[in-house]
Amino acid sequence: MPLTAVTFELTPAQADLLGDALLEGGALAVDVGDALAGTPEEQAVFDEPGEWDEPLRPIRWQRARLAALFEDAAQADLLVAPALAECGIDTSSISGTRTVEDADWVALTQREFEPIRITDRLWIVPTWHQPPDPTAINLVIDPGRAFGSGSHPTTRLCLEWLAATLCGGESVLDYGCGSGVLAIGAARLGASRVVGIDIDPEAVDTAAVNAQANGIEGATFCLPDGADGMPCDVVVANILARPLMALAPLLTAQVRPGGLIALAGLLDSQAEQIAAVYAPDCELKTVRTLDGWALLAGMRVR
Repeated sequence: MPLTAVTFELTPAQADLLGDALLEGGALAVDVGDALAGTPEEQAVFDEPGEWDEPLRPIRWQRARLAALFEDAAQADLLVAPALAECGIDTSSISGTRTVEDADWVALTQREFEPIRITDRLWIVPTWHQPPDPTAINLVIDPGRAFGSGSHPTTRLCLEWLAATLCGGESVLDYGCGSGVLAIGAARLGASRVVGIDIDPEAVDTAAVNAQANGIEGATFCLPDGADGMPCDVVVANILARPLMALAPLLTAQVRPGGLIALAGLLDSQAEQIAAVYAPDCELKTVRTLDGWALLAGMRVR
């Protein structure tokens, strides 16, 4: 059955409000992008929750384009006007309405994810693809509802670092494991003990299934309160800048003295501030950047 999409041009603040109101009212999905995309004024924005005046909050778009998806035109008519009124936004913000033909969305999504070469010997391969290089270490990953298809620059940065760092026999903690791609990568690269922690139960389940698909036995995936607390040789956390700062004492405590820690999910512009939060317990530096994202890594010195 065809769906109905309604688009709006708004300020970023209005887009946040209206998106929440439409979802609460029953919209199937909302998406917010730069209304100036494709023009010289287009801005790349990497955002995360927090107060707008906080130092870590990145720049916002000048104008936002919000697209909302509804079951049909009747549902759109029923929900849009009340949501606009609730948010104090004029109906002139509506920039278009269109019909979205039904499709095999799973198949279309899968086409977006091709095998990803991380290094000469390491690939990420979605479960619906054959490995391009059967002789390489192929991480078979189905992200399900968890973060970690392997396509994001931060995942690549972490896997490259693990491939260059692990010698074999290490204990590795992947904090914020999502699909488990980093923990699974560490195990396939020779780690002897692997633990993945996530606050999302679905991510924990997905990671366990992916580990089994990769023939990994003995890996532990759990919620934070299920971890054994034993310090590891290597800790990697690919989350976001603000939680990385808040979790600094916890993550530092998970690394044995002399062990290594790698932090990702932060912008290049945020690296210095985050490294300062982890000092003097950990000596961290930016080891690589990719598409505006940075990887901080170093040693726990005390």
